[in-house]
Amino acid sequence: MAHNKKFYRYSLAIIGLLFFVFGFLTWINGILIPYFKICMELSNFEATLVAFSSYFAYFVMALPSAYVLKHTGYKKGMVWGICVMAIGTLMFIPAAYSRMYPLFLGGLFVTATGLALVQTAANPYIAIMGPIEGTAQRIGYMGMANKVAGIVCLFVLGSVFLSDADGLSAGLEGLNDVQKIAALDSYALKIVNPYIIISIVLFAVAALVYFSKLPEVDEMASSKDQQGNILKDRKSVFEYPYLVMGVVALFVAGACETVPIDGIIIYCQALDIPMDTARHFSTYTLFVMLFGYLSVSILVPKYVSQHKALLFASIWGLVLTVATYLTSGIYSAYCMLFLGFSASMLWGTIWGLALRGLGGHTKKASAFMIMSLIGGGIVTVVFGDLLDTYSLSPQISVLILIPCYLFIFYYSIKGYRTDYWNKRNNTIANINK
Repeated sequence: MAHNKKFYRYSLAIIGLLFFVFGFLTWINGILIPYFKICMELSNFEATLVAFSSYFAYFVMALPSAYVLKHTGYKKGMVWGICVMAIGTLMFIPAAYSRMYPLFLGGLFVTATGLALVQTAANPYIAIMGPIEGTAQRIGYMGMANKVAGIVCLFVLGSVFLSDADGLSAGLEGLNDVQKIAALDSYALKIVNPYIIISIVLFAVAALVYFSKLPEVDEMASSKDQQGNILKDRKSVFEYPYLVMGVVALFVAGACETVPIDGIIIYCQALDIPMDTARHFSTYTLFVMLFGYLSVSILVPKYVSQHKALLFASIWGLVLTVATYLTSGIYSAYCMLFLGFSASMLWGTIWGLALRGLGGHTKKASAFMIMSLIGGGIVTVVFGDLLDTYSLSPQISVLILIPCYLFIFYYSIKGYRTDYWNKRNNTIANINK
């Protein structure tokens, strides 16, 4: 496909649209966490279950998604996934009228189930539709679409869901139980109309992809050597150390990306920053990430290799995490904000380094990588719990990112170069390179 510019650009545009949809429905969690915290009267730990429910679906449904894609192919799998997402968003309507938090979490799980299927198809599609060394660049383009969607989402829906949050919270203190329930019920219904529109748009996107001329890609093309010879598949995906460690790297990368976006608003609140100011910080983080994705798209692989970009991101992340811990107030919030720059470089580079040369194992390997996204949900919940536990020193909560960036540092130095678990075979492989 890389040699057919017409289909290459056409396919990039279609997949870019899907990544826009991903962004809208993924980064809305940054608003939903503080929104549910208010209207459901939740702790930080309980509110961050929003992120966990989404990412848990990735963990549960990624492998089944790989088996679905074997029978449907990439294109039809994407269509089915989008339809499942629409069913999940429709579940928000009865959840809002009943103000039942478990039903909201169920809707998030179903939506993320559809996302898991679409992402299990779309990410390897992007990785193998052209030269593997250009994966980070192509995913950089997708990342820009993803983050633009997040910015639009947070700006539009943030103004709808959180614009009067401080006033509502203050007003609730003077109400009796009946008045308080009525006020919170009314506040919960703000979500209905936006989610009806989102559901309609999702069905429209599913129809667009179904009737598109999106071509299938040749998985075996990703497992050719420099002379064009097809490399022999190994018996199992677990025989590729750089893939296995790449899955772990993506697990911790999910945390490095999710905490600065989904967690920054409640982190700002823990620092006593007013909601009217705090609600904008998720949007600011996405702007920083957008700049990071733009940088990756320009620099990788023309000027900087994928592993060097990942090495830089790990060092930047470690420095800014320490800076977030050592500062206070608005300065600490800004340091967390700029963690978005390093986070933007993780996704595409790790996919490019981990998904090379897998041939027939590509779909299953992609499923394992999608499963690893649960790291974003697990670590974000732990982050919320730390905010509750160390309410007088909320900066302690960000230290959870230190081991995450340390592993990414290791993967960028050595992990991605480990072709075999056997030391002797690995040495031979490095010599042949």
